[in-house]
Amino acid sequence: MSDKLKYTEAGKFEETRFEKIHNVVFDNSDVASIEVAKEIADLIKSKQSANENCVLGLATGSSPIKVYEELVRMHEEEGLSFKNVISFNLDEYYPMTKENTQSYWYFMHEHLFNHVDILPENINIPSGEVKQDEIHQFCIDYELKIKEAGGLDFQLLGIGRTGHIGFNEPGSHYNSGTRNITLDHITRVDAGPAFLGIDHVPRVAITMGIGTIRKAKRIVLLAWGVNKAAVIRETIEGEITSEVPATYLQRHDNVTFVLDEGASTELTRARTPWLVKNCIWTEDLTLKAVVWLSQKLEKSILKLTDKDYNFHGMSSLLVEQGSAYQLNINMFNRLQHTITGWPGGKPNADDTNRPERNTPARKRVIIFSPHPDDDVISMGGTFDRLVEQGHEVHVAYQTSGNIAVSDEEALKFAEVALALNGSDANSKKIVEDLGSKQEYDIDTPEVRSLKGLIRRKESVAATRYVGIPDSQVHFLDLPFYETGRVKKNKLSEKDVSIMKDIIAEIKPHQIYAAGDLADPHGTHKVCLDSLFLALEDLKKESYMDDCWVWLYRGAWHEWDIHDIEMAVPMSPDQVLKKKQAIFYHQSQKDGVMFQGDDSREFWVRAEDRNKETAKKYNSLGMADYAAFEAFKRYHY
Repeated sequence: MSDKLKYTEAGKFEETRFEKIHNVVFDNSDVASIEVAKEIADLIKSKQSANENCVLGLATGSSPIKVYEELVRMHEEEGLSFKNVISFNLDEYYPMTKENTQSYWYFMHEHLFNHVDILPENINIPSGEVKQDEIHQFCIDYELKIKEAGGLDFQLLGIGRTGHIGFNEPGSHYNSGTRNITLDHITRVDAGPAFLGIDHVPRVAITMGIGTIRKAKRIVLLAWGVNKAAVIRETIEGEITSEVPATYLQRHDNVTFVLDEGASTELTRARTPWLVKNCIWTEDLTLKAVVWLSQKLEKSILKLTDKDYNFHGMSSLLVEQGSAYQLNINMFNRLQHTITGWPGGKPNADDTNRPERNTPARKRVIIFSPHPDDDVISMGGTFDRLVEQGHEVHVAYQTSGNIAVSDEEALKFAEVALALNGSDANSKKIVEDLGSKQEYDIDTPEVRSLKGLIRRKESVAATRYVGIPDSQVHFLDLPFYETGRVKKNKLSEKDVSIMKDIIAEIKPHQIYAAGDLADPHGTHKVCLDSLFLALEDLKKESYMDDCWVWLYRGAWHEWDIHDIEMAVPMSPDQVLKKKQAIFYHQSQKDGVMFQGDDSREFWVRAEDRNKETAKKYNSLGMADYAAFEAFKRYHY
């Protein structure tokens, strides 16, 4: 079996005329990572059989973490040896010491090298400590060392949103070699969370060049999550350009992009499959196609014609449906039925065409919030509706969110406490700890406790404003989060047990949870996994028979219109009330650490997103509302 067919059994591969790079799509990144690890392991073992070294080019970042975990497992449980492996890492920040927890030297040892039997002298990582006037010669020597090892047998890559591979930013030349390079602003923004803010991210790095990478005999690129979807489409379907350096891989004859569902969503075959193949027109796909056509032509659904469908690759859909007239009415009604001002169900009303049940009239509800502000940022209007309509609403904050509180904010509170009580030893210690803290130091337990307390009290202030009693506010403090660092622990049985306990205690009729899956290693994803595992264990309980789960999106994305199953309209007054609830989270208001590449404050971002969803509904022919919050049901 050729390299290009390695993943077809476990993943989905459908080559289309739009695609210029072989790619395979998996249901999730864990399954995909295991398949990639198997290929690497097979290569290592085949080289061992031939008494040869295996030369691996390795990547860092969140994408390959699970690959390294699986390689470590195979070493520990199956005896996979790395003694014949010579490794060359792609890049390193500059300047950067090895001991710094943000260094790629530290990353590789933490995730792989410390756990396998690779010979230390066979590990090669660009140095972030080389003197500036020696960088040029260092880069030349790095290239020569790769050549002397026989060249790269296998190169593992991730991809940045700028299209960079390694740190080859837009503008990099096809034949570029190992060199130092200035990092793009978007790259630094994406690295910001790991450094607790963009101001701490280095501006320069040393990277293998495009020319170095493309000489590898085999290349596998990993991409997870919807954040990567746009650049993946540009790379696979676009023209070769230095503005998207990853497009140079179109010229490599043995490359595979390994994607999860999220990263593949913008590919033509996923976004508009009717343009590339004959489709089985399910109701969901039909709605997706009709919404797409309506948006593309800027016509409301009820105004679409037979000609519109025929001219845009949907003639087979018309054959099945008979005419645009009835098709339009069916899809218009389906979309309209997602809209409800009664997210907990409308009592004593026909619920046949409503997204929620009308019984029981008063529901017990749990809103799971990964951080202590996701509840009001993402579904503050719906939260308010549920309370106003008399439901028993509980909020469960899954993590303390302490790492998102700046040192300056914590110092302000500690100094206030010290001023009020000059003999408070704890406050005095916190002031001293923050005063002596060095860059990248982990917060002391006392500082972490204060930062968590700040977020806890902000949350209680917001929930009181919305109108729920303190007894219905729960702080779970899931253990996986409490590391004091951006890097978290793995989800444990204790985390899942805490989730099960709160569900079993409340016995909810509704659960709301953050459905963000963009980052497979992010806090939202881990919190969602904890819920899914809890539901799997609890689903046999009788009280779960009447529990529905609704997923909302976080501050970064909204559900696509065709995915929305419940859209809750907000009045102008509710928009203002939601804004005020967000304002109670003062530590997250100005200069927030995890801003992303969107400079707007969270309340502006949330408000604009809700208004934009309402505009989209209106453009499709629905009523003109001020704003919408959107949800998708999860079936467990």
